[in-house]
Amino acid sequence: MSETFYIVPEATHNELVVAAYRHRGFTADEAAAAARFSAHASRHGIRTHNAIKALHLDHLFGSAAGGCKPGAEIEKKPSRFAASEIWNANRKLGQATAYAAMDEAIALADKYGIGQVSVDNAFHYLWGGGYVMEAASRGYIAYTNCTAALAEVVPFMGKFPTLGTNPHSWGFPTVDAVGFPIVVDWATSVVAMGRVQQLAREGKQLPPNAAVDKDGNPTTDPAEVVALTTFGAHKGYGLSLINEIMGAFIGGSLPTLRSRWQKNPEEKHTPAFYFQVIHPEAIAGGDYALGRNQAENVKAVLADVLGHGNESCILPGQIEAQAAKRSDAAGGLLFSRAELDVFNDIAHECGHTGWKLGDFDQAENV
Repeated sequence: MSETFYIVPEATHNELVVAAYRHRGFTADEAAAAARFSAHASRHGIRTHNAIKALHLDHLFGSAAGGCKPGAEIEKKPSRFAASEIWNANRKLGQATAYAAMDEAIALADKYGIGQVSVDNAFHYLWGGGYVMEAASRGYIAYTNCTAALAEVVPFMGKFPTLGTNPHSWGFPTVDAVGFPIVVDWATSVVAMGRVQQLAREGKQLPPNAAVDKDGNPTTDPAEVVALTTFGAHKGYGLSLINEIMGAFIGGSLPTLRSRWQKNPEEKHTPAFYFQVIHPEAIAGGDYALGRNQAENVKAVLADVLGHGNESCILPGQIEAQAAKRSDAAGGLLFSRAELDVFNDIAHECGHTGWKLGDFDQAENV
């Protein structure tokens, strides 16, 4: 289905996003990180985690609610392990924290072959795939997970939400092999709570086994939903639980108190992040068949996966790479009319000049 988009120059987008974050008290560096990340997400077609979502989350759980502190300084804590760093983000803006953590993990990987950064007292970093994609584009294998802002998901066979939508994100340096970094990025719930609210507004039903009612029974009625379920039954539950356990080892809060600052003030209420970067040379076994080198072997393995009648299959990250090509061909970031209306609301909030539809060219996106 074709949809008309307006082409917004990235500089125009970034100028407004920076103004919005500066208006809320964030530093110039934090605002720049927020604009950089939002532009990166929009360029790759990630409309669920663009600047609109970022500023909305900041309003709900961040600077307007105490979950994020503009201008906060990251505290690096002592560690006896050379390739490991432990940070207290002190509720610093998630995008700024995540960029810094990934850069540090890359520096550690350059020196030790592998590097990891764990982050306590963090605030929502939005789309984990964006950070690992950038690291993979620079030639590294990268991974991140985090605990989501709210517990909205029940454990397998449960009825009370004690898990976040807890995403995992992997990025692989496969540009030479397939033309783009393979990015495997997934939340562990079947749908997001925002999707439930959208279906309720539209009078539509949920897919089966995506949510439960107050008694823990599966329901497809959005009006009856009190919690979400993990994908893949017990398998998705296990993947979601990994994030909670990792967060617990780092220092994360109880899931049911996360971002609920009005409850149990003596407890913590913050998410936790985990970043890991591997230098490909550090895992190179060297015994590649037929004299292939590492890069040639990666290309051969992927060609085998997509061979044998599987040629029409896509790779994780391919859709985002195609979206980036469309953005680049259009010469800017693509937003719908409704999204531009929201950006103008943001401009009004921060006293910035609004956008005029007539100033932007249009593009058809399929």
